[in-house]
Amino acid sequence: MSTPNKVVKSSARPGRALAILTLILISLGATAFVTDAREVRLGLDLRGGTSVTLQPRASTAGNEVTSAAIDQAVEIIRQRVNSLGVAESEVTAQGSGTNRQIVISVPGENGRRVVDLVGQTAELRFRQVLASGLGVPTPVDTSTAATPVAGVSEAVNQAFANLDCTSTTSLQGTGSDDPAAAITACSKDGGTKYILAPAEVLGRQISKASAGINTQAGSAWSVSLTFNNEGTSAFGALTARVTSLPEPTNQVAIVLDGIVQSSPRITEAIPSGTAEITGSFTQIEAQDLANVLKYGALPLAFDRGEVQQVSPTLGSEQLTAGLLAGAIGLILVTIYSFFYYRGLGIVVTGSLTVAAVMIYLLALVLGETIGFTLTLAGIAGIIVAIGITADSFVVYFERIRDEIREGRSLRSAVESGWVKARHTILVADAVSIIAAALLYFFAVGSVQGFAFTLGLTTLVDLLVVYIFTKPLMTLMAKLKFFNSGHRFSGVSDKSSGVSRPTASVEA
Repeated sequence: MSTPNKVVKSSARPGRALAILTLILISLGATAFVTDAREVRLGLDLRGGTSVTLQPRASTAGNEVTSAAIDQAVEIIRQRVNSLGVAESEVTAQGSGTNRQIVISVPGENGRRVVDLVGQTAELRFRQVLASGLGVPTPVDTSTAATPVAGVSEAVNQAFANLDCTSTTSLQGTGSDDPAAAITACSKDGGTKYILAPAEVLGRQISKASAGINTQAGSAWSVSLTFNNEGTSAFGALTARVTSLPEPTNQVAIVLDGIVQSSPRITEAIPSGTAEITGSFTQIEAQDLANVLKYGALPLAFDRGEVQQVSPTLGSEQLTAGLLAGAIGLILVTIYSFFYYRGLGIVVTGSLTVAAVMIYLLALVLGETIGFTLTLAGIAGIIVAIGITADSFVVYFERIRDEIREGRSLRSAVESGWVKARHTILVADAVSIIAAALLYFFAVGSVQGFAFTLGLTTLVDLLVVYIFTKPLMTLMAKLKFFNSGHRFSGVSDKSSGVSRPTASVEA
C-alpha cells in the first residue's frame, strides 16, 4: 500500500543554500567595490563611439588586393582590437569579391585612437642608415646637395635632397616601402631624414613583442622584440657588420610603415636575438605598438573612407528603450505569476529580483575583469532569458500541483516535485546554454553579445533555482498560510485541481 503523504527528505538544507547565495552576492559586491566597478560598460550602440570604413589597396608591388588578403586583414585587425581590451567592437568586411571594404566600429571616447592604430599596416624593417640630415629640403646651391651617397641611385639622392619631413604627408607612413630597395624616410618627430639601405631584418621574423620601461633610460617606455631563428641570425649579422663603420652608417634604423621609429648606434654585435625600440614613447604608444606587432603586418594598406560618430544621445535613447522592454517583460511575468499562482508569485518575484541583482553585479565585475560591455543585442539576450527563467518556475510549480493531486501534503509535494522537475529544468537550460555557446563561437559582433548574455543569464537562472527558489519553497511549505491550502496560496485544492469526495449519509 502506498503512503502518498509521506514526506520526501530534501537532499539540500534550505538554510545552507540561502547562506551560499548570500555569500555569492556579498563576494560579487565586494569584488565590484575593490575593482571600482561603478557602472556597467555600454557598447557602441548604447553609449556612442566611432565607425570607420577602410578601403584596401596593395601595399607593395605584386601584393594584390584579393579576397583572401582582405579576410586575413580582418582577422589581424580583430586580434589587435581584442588585444587592446576593446570589448564589443565590430570588425567586418562588407561588399563582394575584391571590392569589399573593412568597417571598424569601436565604442567609447577612445574610438578614434583605436581606429587609427588598427589600420596600420605595421610593416617593420631593420635597415642600415646610409645618410642622415635635418628633416627639411636641402637648397640646391649647398655642398650637401652636391655630394651624393655612394652606392645609391641618383633618384634616391635627389629624393633625399627634396624630402621635407615637416610636411604632414611625409609623416603619415604608408607601409609601401620595398624591403629590397634603398629608400628615403623621416623620423617620426620630423626632425631628421634618412637614406636607408635595403632591409635585412623583417617584421615577420619577430616572434614576440612587449612594452616595458627602459631602466637604462630612466622611466622611458620602449618595446622589446624577440626574433625567431631566421631573424636572430639576420639581426646578428647586421649588427656585427655595422659596428666598426663611421657615423651615421653604424646606425640601424627601425622603420615601421615607412617611418623611422628610432636609429640606435650599434657598438657591438647582438647575437642574442633580441632588440629594443626606443623613441620617447608614452606608455599607451609603447603598448599599442607592441600589440600591433604581435599579430604581424597587414597584407594590405588602407585608404580611410567614411568616419561616423554614433551620438551618445541616440545611444541613450536605445538604452532607455531596451531597459523599458526588459522592465515590461518583468512586470508582465510578475503579474501573470500572481494572477495564476497567487501566493507562489512571491517566489517568482523574489527569484527574479535575486537574479536581476546577480546579473547586475556580474556585469559590473566582468566589465572590469574581461572588458564585458552591454549592447542592445545583449539586452535582448537578457529579455529572452527572462522567459527561460519563467519556464523553470512553471515546471516546478506544476510538478508540485501534480504531487498534491496524487494525495501528498504540500511539504512532501515540494520535495518530490523538485526531484522530478529539476531534470526537466536542467535539460531546458542546457539546450539554451549550448545554443548560446554555438552562437558565441561561430558568430561575430552583436550576435556574440546576444549569445553571451543569453548564456550568462541562463546560468544565473540555474543557480537561482537551486539555491534560492527551491530552498524558499521548502521554507514556505512550513508556513500555515501555504500548508493549510489557503485559497490565495496557489496550492489550494482548487488551484491544484484536487477533487475531494463528498460524504454520504445512509438512512
